[in-house]
Amino acid sequence: MTETLKISVVSHSDLPLPKHETMQAAGVDLRANLSEAVVIKPMERKLIGTGLHMELPDGYEAQIRPRSGLAYKQGLTVLNSPGTIDADYRGEIKVLLVNLSNEEATINHGDRIAQMIVAPYQRIELSKTDQLSDTHRGSGGYGSTGKG
Repeated sequence: MTETLKISVVSHSDLPLPKHETMQAAGVDLRANLSEAVVIKPMERKLIGTGLHMELPDGYEAQIRPRSGLAYKQGLTVLNSPGTIDADYRGEIKVLLVNLSNEEATINHGDRIAQMIVAPYQRIELSKTDQLSDTHRGSGGYGSTGKG
């Protein structure tokens, strides 16, 4: 089992704070914080607030990802997936949902709309060069490693 990372959260919602639903769940579900239901028409996108603000430790990011059941059952997904929340952001966590189905979808207060995973990241510094090392794959792109 991994060590638990403590994250400070300010909630402007009457909903419980997100938590892992099982011992081995990687993410926590984010819930819609709404004063009234939101209807998302086919191919429409809406920004849905959660009422949550958080303070991530330096060296960590939060990724906002779709919930598989919502995508499968209603055709709703996170448009900029995964969305990234940087450690220096203190605004409300919002989820950009898009309806890819042919039917309207309704989001109600408290509905689980996305999942959030917190992960460490590595800062990088790019260095310009004139040549890269050779590999078996080389510059082979999409589909170049075969089928299956």
